[in-house]
Amino acid sequence: SLGAGEVRIKVRASAVNRADLVQRAGHYPPPPGVTDILGLECSGVVAETAKDVSWPRPGEEVCALLSGGGYAEEVVVPCGQVLPVPGGVSLLEAAALPEVYTTAWLNLRVEGELVDGERVLVHAAASGVGTAAIQLCVAWGNPVVGTVGSDEKCRYIEGLGVELAVNRKDGPWAPRAKENGKFDVILDPVGGNYLESNVWSLNPRGRLVNIGLMGGREGNLPMAPLLTKRLQLKGSVLRSRSSEEKGEILIGIRTEVWPLL
Repeated sequence: SLGAGEVRIKVRASAVNRADLVQRAGHYPPPPGVTDILGLECSGVVAETAKDVSWPRPGEEVCALLSGGGYAEEVVVPCGQVLPVPGGVSLLEAAALPEVYTTAWLNLRVEGELVDGERVLVHAAASGVGTAAIQLCVAWGNPVVGTVGSDEKCRYIEGLGVELAVNRKDGPWAPRAKENGKFDVILDPVGGNYLESNVWSLNPRGRLVNIGLMGGREGNLPMAPLLTKRLQLKGSVLRSRSSEEKGEILIGIRTEVWPLL
């Protein structure tokens, strides 16, 4: 049912994210009160809005960031999580934009506190979030290095504009990744044994933002550089945040990311 401040979207397309795959495998249950239907984003046409919603209006083409339900025929979502379809982008393409660009922007700009000129390292850089993060860094003029798992992926992210692409399967990634300098922000969906190398790869006052655990739930944390370099280690998830917080985040997305798209 449609509640206050909500919008009903007739779904035209959705997208596949790693969270969908992990949920499907039984390891990532949806937050309390959220449908167990998969799909963290969608595009479509607004079918209905609550009386207190001024935008969007019925009949408009939109895309949306969801907590679940994108694979259904219709989905109800708070209006603050709805975005216009960027100019020149099809509805099919728009379905794959909200989750990755929101995650990338949130963890670079807000959690990572990235400012002009700072260097960025992105792990799993050929992923959806990884490629979104690379494109944002390139657009902002921040030098960015990526680690990936194959030479083909190296060539792919080189085409997106990374300063350096490192194949982690060719040996320890850290010495090669920081050959041109250490990093101010590291975006890491891997976790596990990457923790120690990440800490040693940060500049003084650097920020490590961990957004996933693909490499495991535990790692070694060297305390000396944490203290002497005054580092920040942050954990970040998007799905379980409140609709109010997501709405605030999407204001930043509309302001800084959507014009670039």
